[in-house]
Amino acid sequence: MDGLATQRLTLLAGLLTVLASLPPAAQADEPKARIQGVDDKELSDQLRQAIGRAEQPAESRFEARRRGQDALLTVTAVLRSEGYYGSAVSTELADQDDDSSEAAPRALIKVTPGPRFRIVRPQIDWEAEPPSDTVQAAGTLAMALRRGAAGRAQDILAAEGRILSAIQQRGHADALIQPRVVTVDHAANSVQPTFRIEAGPLVTLDGIDLTYAGRTRRPWIQSLKPWKSGEVYSPDALAELERRLRETGAFEAVSVSLAPPESADPAGDRPVQLSLKDRAARSLEVSAGYSTSEGVGIDITAIRYNGWRRADTRTIALRLAEIQQRLDYRVSLPHWQTPRQTLSLTASAYNELTDAYDQTGAGLTADVTQRSGINAYLSYGASIDSGRVAEILKVNGLVQRGIDRNLSNVSLLGAWALDRSDDPLNPKTGWRVSFRAEPTLTFGDAQLTYLKALGQGSFYLPLDADQRLVLASRLKGGLISGASATDVPAARRFYSGGGGSVRGYAYQAIGPRLSTTPIGGISVLEGSAELRYDLTKTWGLAAFVDLGGVGTDSFPGGDDFSAGVGFGVRYNLGFGPIRADIAVPLDPRDDDPPVQIYISIGQAF
Repeated sequence: MDGLATQRLTLLAGLLTVLASLPPAAQADEPKARIQGVDDKELSDQLRQAIGRAEQPAESRFEARRRGQDALLTVTAVLRSEGYYGSAVSTELADQDDDSSEAAPRALIKVTPGPRFRIVRPQIDWEAEPPSDTVQAAGTLAMALRRGAAGRAQDILAAEGRILSAIQQRGHADALIQPRVVTVDHAANSVQPTFRIEAGPLVTLDGIDLTYAGRTRRPWIQSLKPWKSGEVYSPDALAELERRLRETGAFEAVSVSLAPPESADPAGDRPVQLSLKDRAARSLEVSAGYSTSEGVGIDITAIRYNGWRRADTRTIALRLAEIQQRLDYRVSLPHWQTPRQTLSLTASAYNELTDAYDQTGAGLTADVTQRSGINAYLSYGASIDSGRVAEILKVNGLVQRGIDRNLSNVSLLGAWALDRSDDPLNPKTGWRVSFRAEPTLTFGDAQLTYLKALGQGSFYLPLDADQRLVLASRLKGGLISGASATDVPAARRFYSGGGGSVRGYAYQAIGPRLSTTPIGGISVLEGSAELRYDLTKTWGLAAFVDLGGVGTDSFPGGDDFSAGVGFGVRYNLGFGPIRADIAVPLDPRDDDPPVQIYISIGQAF
């Protein structure tokens, strides 16, 4: 790594250090009151946070005493909520013996925490008619209060919520919480919580009571209910019905609730009330992006919703960019043949003009995506495309067309994805993983078969309680087996570099080259680390390091890797951020620009 690269990496390290040291929020320098007598650091920090800070010191002794009284009440409440029921708390002024002091008066809270009270014999009292033994056992298990644990109010309230959830999950939809009894024994330093629960009757479900004046066929909507008449109520079943309707994208509003007890039929089954509102039948979306190497790109998407009255969508997507022009027509049929299964049919025409190849052609794709659980997806399908692919060779700045072939490809598809992040465009916590495999048969001016596999994972770690400072990381790897790099058509090889992979480099610029032309490879490995900080609710900063390599063998070699560093700004639109990044290559080649700029919607990963 040369001296310039070292300077760039040092600059980025400094920026990362600054971002990491930024406070979670802008804070004043003056606490409203000071704490004395608490040796436990965790408890002391909790009390200080609860008391809060003031924009400026108290202007008078009266104001300081008022702050002290407010802080005393706050500290007392926090101590009791943490199980310190025998604590002693008092307030005074820090300079009370010096009335002539010119220093700003400060409130002082003196605390003697005393022993922490412990939980003993937690129990549930079932009011009115108790539920079955199985449900009672589930409630007791869900309570999960360990004898001898600290008598924290938050833990007791959480246990009460778990009890209620457990019995509702087992069919007692009308269960109620009655006022709990918490016995505090100062002699034994103990807390005994008694939860009073009225389970109510076991509820069974009927059909759907639909309130709707839209275009979707009612029998199709009814077919989406995930229960049979007479089945025991479960809140998860109602949540799944709402999820099935929302994921179609055809409805503006979806409301699902259990009908009141008086709506039960003679058998005692209760219907589920469903209210729907269609979204507009048509929508038009326009977006744009920019990068130094790829230029300006414009995406225009027109969508027709529910034209066939089964929550279908038909999409025309047009992309106009300097290196790619593409037109897609896509039909999506949600809950095709069975719920949680979507059939997608796509017809495409495309023209690509990259530094590595030129490609013109058309294709057809059919795939089925099955959802399991809330956010795990399995996809399988097939595609066929045909077109002309010309490999590019640039010598002394002159572009020459190399191998020019008419090729057709038939591919099968298998893919799996799991998304446990909290937001699709601006994740702050959680993780994502995906894997995709495509066995492909190529024929025409060349005949070969090969398997292309690609896996990727990303992880998001908030570094503060408010999730304003987030560390995001990404790892991606791919391999083509069954063919050499020179045999695989140029348009189907792996490439790296650009805003979606390694920033600081031009599109496709990383990896082996012939003269100055990227030739791609059969293996790819990329990684990224990005520190994101929200300055305000609207504006944010980011600093990042990207690393990637493309190889002509089964694993990229050391010389195949390149790294880039940079920083960026984020402007939050509410549904996601606009991203503007500036990055530099750490080991540029002679023809690599010294800086790259990227502008798009959504985080880089």
